[in-house]
Amino acid sequence: EILDEEQKLKRKADMFTKRTIKRQETVTSVDTPSEALAVSMSEKACVDIKYMETLLGGSEHYERIVSELSGVIFKNPLSDPDDPYAGWENSDEYLSGNVREKLSIARLSAETNPEYVVNVAALERVQPKFLDASEIEVRLGATWVAPKYINDFMRQVFETPEWKMDKEVIGVQYSPVTGQWNIKGKNADSGNPLVEATYGTGRANAYKILEDSLNLRDCRIFDTVIEDGKEKRVLNKKETTLASQKQEAVREAYKDWIFQDADRREALCEKYNEIFNSNRPREFDGSHLTFPGMSPDITLRPHQKNAVAHQLYGDNTLLAHCVGAGKTYEMAAAAMENKRLGLAQKSLFVVPNHLTGQWASEFLQLYPGANILAATKKDFEPANRKKFCSRIATGDYDAVIIGHSQFEKIPLSRERQERIIEGQIDEIEMAIETAKAENGERYTIKQMEKTKKSLQTRLERLNDTS
Repeated sequence: EILDEEQKLKRKADMFTKRTIKRQETVTSVDTPSEALAVSMSEKACVDIKYMETLLGGSEHYERIVSELSGVIFKNPLSDPDDPYAGWENSDEYLSGNVREKLSIARLSAETNPEYVVNVAALERVQPKFLDASEIEVRLGATWVAPKYINDFMRQVFETPEWKMDKEVIGVQYSPVTGQWNIKGKNADSGNPLVEATYGTGRANAYKILEDSLNLRDCRIFDTVIEDGKEKRVLNKKETTLASQKQEAVREAYKDWIFQDADRREALCEKYNEIFNSNRPREFDGSHLTFPGMSPDITLRPHQKNAVAHQLYGDNTLLAHCVGAGKTYEMAAAAMENKRLGLAQKSLFVVPNHLTGQWASEFLQLYPGANILAATKKDFEPANRKKFCSRIATGDYDAVIIGHSQFEKIPLSRERQERIIEGQIDEIEMAIETAKAENGERYTIKQMEKTKKSLQTRLERLNDTS
């Protein structure tokens, strides 16, 4: 039944008066390559040239497909060069992502294979606008700025003695594994008024303040007092306020200094654009989707079809629509299409606890023939929890709908947790070996050893069954 807001009978369900399940009609032939592409995206979720040939009537249509769809589909230069069917992507996929990197790969490939000239021309048209120094803000602590620039900053602004920096008595170190900055020899430049008065205080010199700024910390000064025979650290408000003013002065000095030198400005703009201004977001078009099994009374709007296409082809997806835009239908349709296309076996929806029943009814309105499992409060009582999880694992459902608090009660298996931690330890051990082989900074190696030790502690705690 269809119920009203007070959960009373409003009317009988549609199945009593009209057809609610539409028979799936499979397309077996088309006339043009562009129609074949639409069917391929709808039925295979990718550009499948062999399937498109079948729709057009045979393998002799390969050249026709490639020539007529030139500029609409592209062969990825990183695919198998000996397989003419491999690596084809449609334009919205190929002309998105890191387009600077794709352009350099395409240019290299076009030198030996003229087939990729069309890729180069298309990628050149979609390159993001190069941002210059006036459009870039380089904050103190940005991890993409090389430590040598921070050393130059200290040399010029703090007037750190050259010989102390050459002998590495004072210097900046950065550990990419932990993301921590460290300034070696913070107290080795005593008597320098720029360090102790202009950009520092009696309690926190400029190097200490700079290190806090690099690690995105507010500089705070503590006094040690004895209370009940125990040492206790108390915040010194006056000294902390003074240090905060100096920290702001250091940040302002860095902002003024960073783009002063032309060569440094050019190098930093180049690096910034390469790292942060290379990606072009993909635009998804769902107009070709047909949604077999959906109720014939419901037609998704264009923005909903595009959102379903985004979920099918775009990996992680955030549906940031306003209330009432139809997000529930978008997710339900994406789950059913994922299963039909073989991209997923069973979709799990984790929703606010009080909405599990509403979600189930809306899902069935859209797909009356769907086989779904919706959790109730009773299913997650301690006595029934394992039984319900077994039903999720062993049943062939189109979708499973559970509440947030219920989802939190399903733990990761110990084996998986162990595997993740062991994988992280292996990565750090390799990074330590590499750093030692390249005579890396002692600070970086110490930071990595520290991280490795904390991971090993977590692993021991996990394995401790007592």
